[in-house]
Formats: sequence, C-alpha cells, structure tokens
Amino acid sequence: MPAGDAAARTWTAAAVIAAAVFAAYSGTFSVPLLFDDIPSIAENPTIRHLGTSLRPPIDMTVSARPVLNLSLALNYAVSGTAVWSYHAVNLAIHALAALVLFGIVRRTLGPRSDRRAFLVAFSAALLWALHPLQTESVTYIVQRAESLMGLFYLLTLYCFIRGAAEEGSRWYIPCVGACLLGMATKEVMVSAPLVVLLYDRTFVAGSFREAWRRRRRVYAALAGTWVILPFLVLATHGRGGSAGFGNGVSAWDYALTQFPAVVHYLRLGLWPRPLVFDYGTGPAHGMDSVVPDALFVAGLVALTAWALVRRPAIGFLGACFFAILAPSSSIVPVATETMAEHRMYLPLAALAVLVASGLHRWLNRPAVPVCVALAAVLSWMTLQRNETYGSEEGIWRDTAAKQPGNERAHNNLGYALSKIPGRSAEAIAEYGEALRLKPAYAQAQYNLAFALVSVPGRLDDAVAHFREALRLDPRLFEAHYNLGVALQGMPGHSAEAIAEYEEALRLKPDYVQAHFNLGCLLQATPGRLGDAITQYEDALGLRPSLAGAHLNLAIALINTPGRSAEAVDQLKDVLALQPDNAAARQLLARVNPPGR
Repeated sequence: MPAGDAAARTWTAAAVIAAAVFAAYSGTFSVPLLFDDIPSIAENPTIRHLGTSLRPPIDMTVSARPVLNLSLALNYAVSGTAVWSYHAVNLAIHALAALVLFGIVRRTLGPRSDRRAFLVAFSAALLWALHPLQTESVTYIVQRAESLMGLFYLLTLYCFIRGAAEEGSRWYIPCVGACLLGMATKEVMVSAPLVVLLYDRTFVAGSFREAWRRRRRVYAALAGTWVILPFLVLATHGRGGSAGFGNGVSAWDYALTQFPAVVHYLRLGLWPRPLVFDYGTGPAHGMDSVVPDALFVAGLVALTAWALVRRPAIGFLGACFFAILAPSSSIVPVATETMAEHRMYLPLAALAVLVASGLHRWLNRPAVPVCVALAAVLSWMTLQRNETYGSEEGIWRDTAAKQPGNERAHNNLGYALSKIPGRSAEAIAEYGEALRLKPAYAQAQYNLAFALVSVPGRLDDAVAHFREALRLDPRLFEAHYNLGVALQGMPGHSAEAIAEYEEALRLKPDYVQAHFNLGCLLQATPGRLGDAITQYEDALGLRPSLAGAHLNLAIALINTPGRSAEAVDQLKDVLALQPDNAAARQLLARVNPPGR
C-alpha cells in the first residue's frame, strides 16, 4: 500500500477512535465532584497556585503524585472548581491513551502497510477505549491518577518501539521522560522499565541478553526513574498511612483479598456488570474463602510463564496484565481500597488486544464488523454507566444497592442526602445503617451527630454521637468544633465548649469559625476578655471580611480601658462591609459622636 494511503488510513482510524470516545463520554462534563475529588480538588490548597502544586498534601489521593497535582492545578487556573475543564482533560487523556495503544499494537504486529495489523490495532484500541470498566478512571475526576499514569506508561512503550526501530534515535529521550513523569503520577508506573525490557526480548531483540547488549544505556536510564519513588512515598509516610504496612490491614489478609479481586476484574473485562463505584474496605479473612480464586489465578500465572517461553506474544500480554496490577494487587496493603475498578484501566489493554487479535485470527474478514458491533454495545453501556455518575446521590445509591454491606456507601449516601432540603430523615437512616454495619465508624458517628443537631429534641443524642466519634478518632477537628457548637447551646456547658474549640484549633489552627466562636464564649466568661480579643484578631487575620468578628472585637475593645480608638476602627470596618448594620452605627455614634 502506498505510504500516502497508509497515512490517510491511520489518521482516519485515529479520528474515529477519538470521536467514539467523545461520544461515549459526552454526558460527563457536568458530573460533580465526588468522594475523593472533594479533598483533592475543592479542599486542596496546593492547587490554588502553580508554585505550590508540586508539593501535594499528604492525606489525599494526590499524595506522592506531584504530576497529578500539577495537572489539577492547571485545571484550577482555568475554571476554579467548575468541573467542565477537569472532565475535558480527563477525556483528552483517555483519547490520547487509546491512540497511543493503537500505535503500539499496529507497529508491533507489522509494518505500516500491513492491513491486518492495522485492523487488529484499530479493533483493540476501540474496544479498550469504549469499555465501561474505564468509566471510573475517566468520569471520576481524581482517578485521572490512573488514566494519566496509563498514558505515560503507553507513551514509554511507544517511544521505545520507535527508538528500537531507528537505532541511535532520539525517541529514547521522550521514552525516559514519559517514564519519569509516570513515576511522579502514580506508583503503579514502577513496572514500566521491566515491561519495556520484556517487550524488547519478545518482539525486537529475541533474548534478554541481546536486549541488554544493544540498549543497556536505555535500560539504565529507565531504571534511574525508579529513584524518585522512594522519596515520594517516604515523604508522605505511606500516603498518609493509607498504603503500606502498619495501616490496620495485614499483608496476608490483603493478599488473600486480591485473588477474588483479580478474578472479578477479569470477569468484568469480559462482562462489565455490575460495575461498583466503591467496594469498601473489608479484606478477606482466611485461606478457605479464596481457594478456588487462588487456584485460578495461580493457573493463569503458570500459563503466562509457559506462554512466555512457547508463545511469547501471548505471554507478554499476560505478563503485562499481572505486572501492572501487582503494585496495588499484591501484599502491600491499600487500606482504603482493597478492590477498585480503576486498577483495571491499563491491564484491560492486554485483554482487549488478546480479544481483538483472537477474533481477527478466527473470523478473518467478519472480525471487523463483529468488533465494531461489540464496541457499539460497550459504548452504549458506558453511556448508561456515566448517567449514574450524574449526581452524588445517584452514584452512592447505586453503590449501596449493589454492595448493601458496604458501610462507606451508606455513609456517603447519607451525606449526599443531607445536602438536599427535606431529605434529612433519609440521611439519618443511611447513617444508622452504616453504623449497624460498622459501629466503630468514626465518620458515620460524626455525620449522624451533625444531622441530629437540627432535629428537635435530639441534641443530647447528637452530643453522644459526637463524643463517640471523637473516642474513635480524636483527630476529627470538625467533630471537636461541632461538639463545641452543640455544647455552647446547652446551659452550663460553656467550659466544655471552650475546651472543644481549643482542641479543634490545636488540630487546625486556621479554623476561622472556631476562633470566632471561641472568642464569643471567652467574651462572656469573666476575666477572659483579653483572650477573646486575641481570638477575634486571629479570626480576622485569616478572614478580614468577617463582619461579626469586627463587631464583637469592637465591643470587647470598648469594654477595655484605653482602647476605644481601636474600637472605632473596627466599627468603621463593619460599616464598610455592611453599611446597613444598625448595631455598629449606634455603637459608633456612642463611642465616636459627631463633632468629637
């Protein structure tokens, strides 16, 4: 085939893949911030400025992932917390990854003019890109961690392939660069240098020895990108204690859980129903419960080892599947997610390539319409799945229905309902279900307490649940604050309320409302007026526009000998913020009468 025709065919295929991806995800641009999106985007101070974006916080999904955090900061610079730009970038990342996969498969299977290589590559990329199992990595904004890492992983391999085809090529520079960026995006990238070496042995050099002899400098450079991973992980203390050993989940129990997880991932790859947003945190306990799954996975590993020797191309796909899953599906516990569909984002590529190549091998020409029809079905399922992401209530109700024993799903459904007027009774019921499933669930105890505060006659119950939440997790600064609010409204509990506000501020010194409320209580406490003034000043240092703090500070200053001039300044600040504030105007007329 002439080079021009081959190029036109490639560009047409790329356009079709990109258009299909856009069509399948066209309804996601208004999907709200969900779950980990909120701390990682809405409450993440480091993305407010590009200069701080490479130092992500510790206790968030972005921890130890500076490139991911930088990408979110760029979105924030464009649209703040408006979600459209985040979804546009996620969609672009996914489309680019599909195009790179297309390029990898086409170049691996044959020259540019090879029609069969082109059709297998097109089919594989289309099936992979439109599969509904990918929705969690594309529609759920913060799981850009997976898709962006996947893009860099695929780029690493693609640039290597181009470089190996042109010895001495400069393609090795972007190969190593993509690998480095991937390492700084998500730790799963750790297997990329090994997969590149295995690809070289399988499709280019023919043996590990020959691959090393020809390209030892390339492999040394790729291995060098591993250096940043220990620094990133250690700097975040095991991602804030959510990953690694000593986080409450044993390596043995976590490893046992991964056998049924891998089997489940494979089943979803072949039949993607039901898809679940959050599988909860419960690991398996005891070998007896996972024996069939363990035997199945062990058989697949053995088959992969055999294929690496006898059927290297198939062996390579199997090795890629396990190598990419290994960091999050092995013995290193991820306490907050023992199972997650987004982990299949890149491993699904191996399955898609295997299915596409098998269909083309067995069906020959009819394989193209079969693959297109299959892609259309997958696209329809993806559209349906994305509709579930349309609201917080929708995604959590779907999760709770599919995983009724998942306490986190019920808690988060309750939280979503609590933000809808008139749905507080339903929210309370969901919190109660979460606590029935897991009584020692600190966040659900807190959420239930917060909901009960507004229910007539339930204040004592709210206080009891606040106290239980803090017994379970004394670090919940919001629980300390809201317990203080509840106690402040109960006669005779001012001293306890003051102690709770002080503890909230010890945990979070920049908590503006806690400074203000503490100031109010101290102002009403004999002998604590000076302390009250300090709290109001701290609150105003953090939020100068807080008119109530200016007014209360003015009152405190009026009652402090020799400070009436300062009170005048505070009252003027109140009127600048609230020109119709009658109390401030009356006080100003009394302290600073006209003509003085």
